[in-house]
Amino acid sequence: MAKKLAVIGAGLMGSGIAQVSAQAGWDVVLRDVTDEALARGKGGIEASYEKFVAKGKLAAADAEQALARITTTTDLEAAADADIVVEAVFERIDVKREIFQTLDKLVKEEAVLASNTSAIPITKIAAATSRPERVVGTHFFSPVPMMQLCELVRGYKTSDETLATAREFAESVGKTCVVVNRDVAGFVTTRLISALVVEAAKLYESGVASAEDIDTACKLGFGHAMGPLATADLTGIDILLHATDNIYTESQDEKFAPPEIMRRMVDAGDIGRKSGQGFYEH
Repeated sequence: MAKKLAVIGAGLMGSGIAQVSAQAGWDVVLRDVTDEALARGKGGIEASYEKFVAKGKLAAADAEQALARITTTTDLEAAADADIVVEAVFERIDVKREIFQTLDKLVKEEAVLASNTSAIPITKIAAATSRPERVVGTHFFSPVPMMQLCELVRGYKTSDETLATAREFAESVGKTCVVVNRDVAGFVTTRLISALVVEAAKLYESGVASAEDIDTACKLGFGHAMGPLATADLTGIDILLHATDNIYTESQDEKFAPPEIMRRMVDAGDIGRKSGQGFYEH
């Protein structure tokens, strides 16, 4: 099986994908635009491995070997000999298309180009390349080392072979896959959570119930591990706003139109856990 992976973007998602892949035996090159971003990403991976070792879930020698399989670089050309490339940069179509355009000219013919997007149609990203049949969505979930799911997304021209390679990769790093056969904006999971968060935010905004009670209703009534507003705080209200905006723009379906309160909170910088304030105080 292919063993060389390139991950483009060393943020929370990219470093998480690099971490689980190196642990599963892949040789990983992790690329970002600055040395600072790479140092943060690699530091996060080290800290995560240390936690797993401390909890007895990973042997210290295995953690050391996994870390040794990760190299970092600011050079996109380091992806040239990768069997699979996973892009995990900011959710903006122009940024992603530019990266895929460059990768298309760099990587070998049989390489699979994957995007970790949660809401942007794969077909739009694939159209920036001369090999749309080799482009696929591999939507991992945060935090990647803990979350079991990987949403595999077919673009309009994604081949069966590409999908099978993506599944083999995701399963090799310990994930369970679901397949999205048509790359509607938001796929399956982001559409579901966006619809739920938008409705929960509207109920909260109009004073129907408190954030705590809305979340408790979802946890105890539906068996959710975390309520939608707590999820929004964890993910980042800015990120969810961006995702729901993408889906709404693409679908023109009113249920995805973000309520005014989400925009106000983002404007004010109250974007959840990372800012200390969202629907809850952190």
